[in-house]
Amino acid sequence: MAIQRPISLLLCLALVTLCQGGCVEVDSYTEAVVGKTFQILCISCKKRSETEAEAFTEWYFREKEAEEFVKILRYHPDEHLTVYDPHFVDLVHWNGTKNIRDLQDLSIFLLNVSYDHMGEYVCTVNRTLFYPGDFTHNIMVNKTIHVEVVDKANREIASIVSEIMMYVLIVVLTIWLVAEMIYCYKKISAATEAAAQENASEYLAITAESKENCTGVQVAE
Repeated sequence: MAIQRPISLLLCLALVTLCQGGCVEVDSYTEAVVGKTFQILCISCKKRSETEAEAFTEWYFREKEAEEFVKILRYHPDEHLTVYDPHFVDLVHWNGTKNIRDLQDLSIFLLNVSYDHMGEYVCTVNRTLFYPGDFTHNIMVNKTIHVEVVDKANREIASIVSEIMMYVLIVVLTIWLVAEMIYCYKKISAATEAAAQENASEYLAITAESKENCTGVQVAE
C-alpha cells in the first residue's frame, strides 16, 4: 500500500497534464497598455471532440462612442489572416489555432496598442460539423470583448489571489509528496529489518540444528 500511494499521485498528475491539453473556454483580459502588445482571447470549444469540423473566424470592432461595427479581419485555414481595416494593418498578429482546419482558439495579438484600439471587439466563429452520411451542421458563435486602454497596467485582485493560491498549492503538494516518500522509506526500512531478523533467526536455528546433529554423530561413534 505504501508504494501504491506515490504511483497514484503520479497517475493523477499525468491525468491533469493530459486534461490541460484539452479545450477550455476562458475569458479574455480587457485592459491593454499603451505601446504594449495585448492578447485578445477568443476560444470556442466543440461539445464533442470526436466530431470532425472546420471553422473560420471574422473579427469586428466598434470604436468607443461609435455606432456601427467594422470588420477588421478574417482568418481561414486556407486563406490564413486577412486584415480589412487600415487602422489594424501591421498591428494584428494571429495567435490562435494553426495547421488545423477546426479552429478552436481564435485569439489575436494587438501590436503597439493605442487609444484608438479602445472599444468593443466581436469574435465570430463559423463552424461546420461533419457527420456520417454526408450530413453537415453549421454553428455560429459570437463572443464580445470590451477592451480598455490605460497608461499603466493595474493588476487585478483576482489575478493576485490566483497567483497566491497557485504557490500555496505547490507548497502543499510538495509537502505531501515529501511526507509520502518518508512514509514509504520507513515502511521499506521496517520490512527490510524484519526480513533481516527473520533470516538471522533461521540461520541460528539451522546452525543449532547442525551442531546437535554433529554431537549425536560423535556420541554414536
